[in-house]
Amino acid sequence: MSWTWRYEGEDGSVVAVGGANGSESFTSQGDAETWIGETWRELLDLGVTQVSLLEAGTRVYGPMSLRPVT
Repeated sequence: MSWTWRYEGEDGSVVAVGGANGSESFTSQGDAETWIGETWRELLDLGVTQVSLLEAGTRVYGPMSLRPVT
């Protein structure tokens, strides 16, 4: 199985980052979640405001906001 993040804007539309519509593939959900925990700030700076986690193209959960809780 492959796990990927779908990058989204406020309205749920796909946001391309570096010419890509989604992140690299991960072999486990845990690896994908660790990666987003380490890179969410950079994605937010690039205009990604929310993400959804996909397993083999099927949404597992999301959208999940990348904005800090204030």
